[in-house]
Amino acid sequence: MGKFLNAEVSSQLREIFSQMTKATKIVLFIDGSCDTCLETKQLLEETVELSDKLSLDVFEIKEKGEEAKKYDVTLTPSFVFLDDKGVYQGVKFNGIPGNHEFITFITAIMEMGGAEIPYPASIVERIKKIDKPVNIKVFVTLSCPHCPEAVTNAHRLAMLNKNVTGEMIEAQTFYELSQQYNVSGVPKIVINDKYELIGNQPVEQFLKVIEDL
Repeated sequence: MGKFLNAEVSSQLREIFSQMTKATKIVLFIDGSCDTCLETKQLLEETVELSDKLSLDVFEIKEKGEEAKKYDVTLTPSFVFLDDKGVYQGVKFNGIPGNHEFITFITAIMEMGGAEIPYPASIVERIKKIDKPVNIKVFVTLSCPHCPEAVTNAHRLAMLNKNVTGEMIEAQTFYELSQQYNVSGVPKIVINDKYELIGNQPVEQFLKVIEDL
């Protein structure tokens, strides 16, 4: 398997990551036999090499069931982000963050690493008021140009409120799950396994659903 990140991309990312102010750990769960596990592991390894603020733990899910349960990980490959205190912030990727989703991945790294989340104060205030458990699943395909923003909104909601978890689900890798949730187009956003939004919705739309829960 060749490298995912060529010298030019690695150099650009090293420069971007130099702006991180907080350490961030990625915890990846794989299963030896899963389709994109090795590719995901390699992509994450190449990425964390580019900053001393980034680290990576890789676990075989069958051997680390308790650890997986801690982050509600049931799929492979899946990875979560821990903040500089080792606390899970509700940011999860199910599937390889390739193609368009690579942007989402880098955005999550930077915002977990201290970059300001570019929401107006009024939106942040509404997010902080969420006082019930909220899970946001965003089904994507790697060729979908409108999906990254939807995933990033889910992740930002999670970073700003401990009651929220936001996860990307790569629809083709997890085809059975996509069928279960009747995914016919992407991005498809599912909130608390019940309320659905189709297409790249603004954060206000996420909040409208959450505030009515």
